[in-house]
Amino acid sequence: MSSRMLPVPDGLDGMRVDVGLAKLLGLSRTVVAELAASGDVLIDGKVASKSDRLTAGDLLEVTLPEPDTPVEVSAEPVEGLRILHEDDDIVVVDKPVGVAVHPSPGWTGPTVVGGLAAAGLRISTSGAAERQGVVHRLDAGTTGVMVVAKSEHAYSVLKRAFKERTVSKGYHALVQGHPDPTRGTIDAPIDRHPRYDYKFAVVTGGKPSITHYEVIEAFRAASLVDVQLETGRTHQIRVHFSAMRHPCVGDLTYGADPVLARRLGLTRQWLHARTLGFAHPADGRWVEFTSEYPADLAAALDILRAES
Repeated sequence: MSSRMLPVPDGLDGMRVDVGLAKLLGLSRTVVAELAASGDVLIDGKVASKSDRLTAGDLLEVTLPEPDTPVEVSAEPVEGLRILHEDDDIVVVDKPVGVAVHPSPGWTGPTVVGGLAAAGLRISTSGAAERQGVVHRLDAGTTGVMVVAKSEHAYSVLKRAFKERTVSKGYHALVQGHPDPTRGTIDAPIDRHPRYDYKFAVVTGGKPSITHYEVIEAFRAASLVDVQLETGRTHQIRVHFSAMRHPCVGDLTYGADPVLARRLGLTRQWLHARTLGFAHPADGRWVEFTSEYPADLAAALDILRAES
């Protein structure tokens, strides 16, 4: 354990303890909340709760845990993980549902990184041990196409491409109701939900987030939309459509109708990473890959089409 003592900067004046310390120390709000609950956050010598407000100039004393040891990557075959393309620089995979991209604390299920290791693929060693080669992510409950870097050069080039938004990321989502207009752009900042740490929300002062969409098929209770992401925030599509009151069908976390989800046989959000295009890191030529709908999403569409 190590302690840090410092005055509250002016820029954090009035912020909640969990929000302000997360910004100040580069920790997640969940970790800060746990520190506060354990009595490891003091303000002017008194134990502070996560919801207390910071005042500029107050003396903060935070006792930090020792750094976590890296999460071990377990090389285990992943059922349904398909390799769409592989060369010396990249491997493009079709990720099945229920698979995380890389190991993380608290996740005990299968991972893309572990599945690739089990298949004997060597990937880039850049990044933390459990995230090596990973240049972008999909939620465990989201299926579809993603790329992993095999070479160090590919890792650097692709990381820059995702950061500079030169990658084409196309998703299909089945959303409740009928978005109006049928083609548009959602430009709304996203950050952690003010009350629930496991969720995100449209929040004033959040990170800029831009989603372009177009309805490609309308049903009685829902619409199939083509989505192009300009930014890549965590849960971006799910949050933006929920904020429009058109949550992804089956996405109970973000307000979807559980009755409709059951009727369509969905146990997760209807969201699929359909296409991924980028300049190949080896020679700059444009490459694009497509993922077909998995069985559960295709079955839900069949039910809706039969009813229409």
